[in-house]
Amino acid sequence: MSEKKSEGHPQMRSAEWFGREGKYGFIPRSWMRSQGFGPELFDGRPVIGICNTWSELNPCNSHLRDLTEHVKRGVLLAGGYPLEFPVMSLGEPMMRPTTMMFRNLVSMDVEETIRANPIDGVVLLAGCDKTTPALLMGAASCDVPSILVSGGPMLNGRFRGRELGSGTDVFRFDEEYRTGRLSKEDYAEAEAAMSRSAGSCMTMGTASTMALLAESLGIALPMNGAIPAVDSRRRHLAEDAGRRIVSLVRGGVSISRILTRQAFENAIVVNGAIGGSTNAVVHLLALAGRVGVPLSLDDWDRLGDGIPCLVDLKPSGRFLMEDFYYAGGLPAVMKRIADKLDLDARTVEDGTLADRLQGAECYNDDVIRCMENPVSEQGGIVVLRGNLAPEGAVLKPSAASGHLMAHRGRALVFETVEDLRARIDDPDLDVDENTVLVLKGAGPVGYPGMPEVGNLPLPAKLIAKGVTDMVRISDGRMSGTAYGTVVLHVSPEAAIGGALALVRTGDEIVLDVPGRRLELDVPEEELGRRRAELTLPEPHFERGYGQMFIRSVQQAHLGVDFEFLVGKSNLRKSLESF
Repeated sequence: MSEKKSEGHPQMRSAEWFGREGKYGFIPRSWMRSQGFGPELFDGRPVIGICNTWSELNPCNSHLRDLTEHVKRGVLLAGGYPLEFPVMSLGEPMMRPTTMMFRNLVSMDVEETIRANPIDGVVLLAGCDKTTPALLMGAASCDVPSILVSGGPMLNGRFRGRELGSGTDVFRFDEEYRTGRLSKEDYAEAEAAMSRSAGSCMTMGTASTMALLAESLGIALPMNGAIPAVDSRRRHLAEDAGRRIVSLVRGGVSISRILTRQAFENAIVVNGAIGGSTNAVVHLLALAGRVGVPLSLDDWDRLGDGIPCLVDLKPSGRFLMEDFYYAGGLPAVMKRIADKLDLDARTVEDGTLADRLQGAECYNDDVIRCMENPVSEQGGIVVLRGNLAPEGAVLKPSAASGHLMAHRGRALVFETVEDLRARIDDPDLDVDENTVLVLKGAGPVGYPGMPEVGNLPLPAKLIAKGVTDMVRISDGRMSGTAYGTVVLHVSPEAAIGGALALVRTGDEIVLDVPGRRLELDVPEEELGRRRAELTLPEPHFERGYGQMFIRSVQQAHLGVDFEFLVGKSNLRKSLESF
């Protein structure tokens, strides 16, 4: 077979499989031809892997089979050779104990599939929350040319004249149902009205946040984060991505040339402007670690400080992703904050961010606000530190209540998630609106996997009195669709002996968001006594992946990646045995 390469193009990695003489070329070509692929596909053209997270166990990604066909068409039209491969799919509504426990596993699946196979570049098909960072982390570890295509948000929910946002309105309905204001029949009817098409959450949850941040990083095409899942323009974008990946491979543009320090700084600023999910913190920290870009919690606080939230979407605002797309999507937002961005950052279109934003326009100032009329003056993630969170904790101001941003209250402690569920609606619970609810054992090691339970439900007795928000603190995460004055990702976590483990009911806790402080007002002598008496919980797993997770996972302030996965792998190692 021919080993030719086009003039000016880099030698394809796949030629080590398909372009060789003798048996080492015969074997892979012969077996691929058993699937009906013709000999012309082995002529040195780029082999493009299409990483598909389709699964019927993941409704958010249930349409990705169709989207794959449009990517393939684009690859073929550009002269590439598309080969689809599956990876584990992470569906937030279905998986237990939490999809976050498997993000790193999927990244390993992606990395090793790329490493072991004749893949020159990859199109990453993602949708639900953790699939986006998992696929990007895996591809980044191999540093191959890459482009991300999101599945897109589902259509707006509609129920008796109301527009419903997935996740956000679930929490509201749950409060109404638990207090008897919503009947069981109406509760059941709302289920079908909320989720009425394929796609991920149509609120500014983690799925939408990560799809938009991929766009802001330059690794996804314009409008990737906003086009509804069932809109035909999503298919057009997929085809364009298939064309673009072939160009990236021929140009030798690896993922690390897109995911630069500039790109990550832009993404942090954009997260503030869109009112993005707190989950973006751990995902971007982990992704940056894979490409060797220094990024820390301090960067989140510094770069996000003073960035107003301009996107009026649930849970911080009123509208939904379908409205956001019609209003102009992320390019319109980025154009309004252009003076806060590095416009020289590179994108997968083989241009700069400045090139991308030239034609951007906003078509609805109610959905995408002007700088002079923001949804919230502070949209960026706030990082808190103090004796309760020596390595940091995070809070999302745009989803919080202003009157609770400086607060002192008596702690009510729940030692585990099970303890919380058993007692939160007890009518005799000793709690009032000034109490600070504290949940332990929800961190990366403690649960394990750091589940989205940080937005503790309010006690039913207080909801009945009209209380709508309270200060809540945990070492867990919360859904990007959630809202409230919630302190998350407390690090180090309780399960490994962090200060959170020492909190007892009745202790005074001070939350000072303007001062970036989170303090446990207990004398150091008493804390030392408690620490000496502390007994750490037994590990949840004794074998398999669960044990590996507990043994290897980093804390929240580092991104919850595995220690042994930080940094790039040597892709050439996969070829040395042939």
